[in-house]
Amino acid sequence: MMLGPGFAVLLFLSSSFAHSSDSFKFSTLPSGGLKVNCISHGLKQIPTFPADTAELHLQHNELSTVPAGHFDAFKNLRMANLSENPFHCGCNIRYLRAWLLRNKAVTPVTPKCASPPSLAHKAIVELSEKDFSACVQDPCSEVRYNFTVAFMLCVLIGLLFWCFRLAKDLTFTLGIGERHVGLEAESLRSLKPKHRMRMSFAAGSSSSRGDELERPLLNMEILPQIIDALHRQHNIKIKET
Repeated sequence: MMLGPGFAVLLFLSSSFAHSSDSFKFSTLPSGGLKVNCISHGLKQIPTFPADTAELHLQHNELSTVPAGHFDAFKNLRMANLSENPFHCGCNIRYLRAWLLRNKAVTPVTPKCASPPSLAHKAIVELSEKDFSACVQDPCSEVRYNFTVAFMLCVLIGLLFWCFRLAKDLTFTLGIGERHVGLEAESLRSLKPKHRMRMSFAAGSSSSRGDELERPLLNMEILPQIIDALHRQHNIKIKET
């Protein structure tokens, strides 16, 4: 059996809002579109309704604001009643005020502010830009913030360049005296398999050969070349004592 489009919409909405304690009332208008009745449901936030909603009744709820852009999806909205809600007329109410001013014919009853006390019982459409003066960001403070961030970034880059230059010009001095003539380099015993095989082979040979493998002598004859390379490549100066 084929279902009509209106019945399909009602079925979708009943499943979408099944979490409510009392089901919202939905009906199809003769002129087209959907009528949504959410009166006295204790709503603190506006649910998401279908885009073809033509009439929206939200009075006598606990709404304090309307999210920015919430009503923009309703292209065929002909009536919206938001009265008897405790709207807080702070910075977040600016979108609703602008929307109400553009859609005066859509709202037969103008919603009013419940807070702050200075704006209580005042119609939202009667709010002026002066009432939102605290929401305007000071342009001078933004300029100062950007200048401070730029200055700190320049200081950080300067410190990095200074550190690189200091490291480049850094000089190390190592003194070698006559007592270092017999200097020997200790070798680290490797645990790699090929090195263990070499050690086991060396164990069958003379002990002197094993000592050569494990404790190679530092050839002092090539020390001048080492000193020269350290000085030219790493700026390390070695002086004789």
